[in-house]
Amino acid sequence: MKWSFVAAGAALVVVGGAGGWWWGRHAVHPPVTSEAKPADVLYWYDPMVPQQHFDKPGKSPFMDMQLVPRYATDAAASSGVQITPAVQQNLGVRLASVESIAVSSQIDATAILGFNERDVAVVQSRVAGIVQKVSPLAPGDLIEAGASIAELLVPEWAAAEQELLAVRASGDAGLVQAARDRLHLIGLEASEIARLDSEGTARSSFHVRAPISGLVQALDIRMGMTLVAGQTLVRINGLSTVWLEVAVPESLAGEVQVGDTAQVRLASPGAPPVVGRVSALLPTLNEATRTLRIRVELANPGGVLRPGQSAQVTLSAKSKAAALAVPTEAVIRTGKRSLVMLSHEGSFRRVEVTLGQEVGDRTVIVSGLEAGQQVVASGQFLLDSEASLRGLGTPAMEQGQ
Repeated sequence: MKWSFVAAGAALVVVGGAGGWWWGRHAVHPPVTSEAKPADVLYWYDPMVPQQHFDKPGKSPFMDMQLVPRYATDAAASSGVQITPAVQQNLGVRLASVESIAVSSQIDATAILGFNERDVAVVQSRVAGIVQKVSPLAPGDLIEAGASIAELLVPEWAAAEQELLAVRASGDAGLVQAARDRLHLIGLEASEIARLDSEGTARSSFHVRAPISGLVQALDIRMGMTLVAGQTLVRINGLSTVWLEVAVPESLAGEVQVGDTAQVRLASPGAPPVVGRVSALLPTLNEATRTLRIRVELANPGGVLRPGQSAQVTLSAKSKAAALAVPTEAVIRTGKRSLVMLSHEGSFRRVEVTLGQEVGDRTVIVSGLEAGQQVVASGQFLLDSEASLRGLGTPAMEQGQ
């Protein structure tokens, strides 16, 4: 009897183990069949990783759970996220229209004000002389046209003046004209020659005056110096106009043309904006920054624009074209693609778009939307997250692109 009870218990253990093995294989984790995919099933997916699609059922490689089928009827019925108006208000969902706006080529760049290098006067001595007196000037000072720079003792000028007075007394018009021409050739100022004609007295010392108004860039004379012919006395840069050197990225250089409008905002607090036009596209490229230099010429009444000042510049092309645009805040940038949440009768779905340039607070839409459509401008990230959890995507995403 004892052995019969032991044998019966062992048999029960074997039967129970076999039953447990079958239940675990068939009830807890049903086997993956190799049957053909049902016609109404689009794909299977893991709800925790909805963007990954599978062509047959089974266990998720990401989570310890079975893949969930997505049916064609579900896709048609829920092509977007359905939200009631009350929930939309609670989520702060705000809509904006896809509108057509006027777009011009617009580039924002930094710039530095500089001198107009065409407005330069260099005063030199054409003959030898001695510096008797120098006006109280230094590089960086402003000087007016006609102001005295220095007083020179020039023996050759004095001798030429005496010669002109002598030939005038002879009454020979040809000799008088030749003597006057000689004064011009050796560098005597026209105002001094006119004085000599009117007063009839020669001088031994002469004033050198500024030919233009502007800034003294170089002053190379001192009292008591001996001058030689051709020596530079002073260099003056005019300030009636200034140049703005704008650094434009190489990729945008082709959008700038001579004559384009430039809106200039100076860094100085309270400085009013200034409008200028592109006067030149310089041919050389800065190899370090990969930028092209654009020259903008600005009028400078009153000398309020100072070389060396920094500024922000907006360059705008003359021609304008119409383009569709949405608020920039409505665009969802994922790194690989750009999306917007399109609204239609309470349903929201992702739409992949191709972006153009930014114009103020709007972004141009090259493709993907039509005029008059409504996109989500606020709360779109919550809707995008909900669409991800439901495995919804753009048509390109649904095709695995």
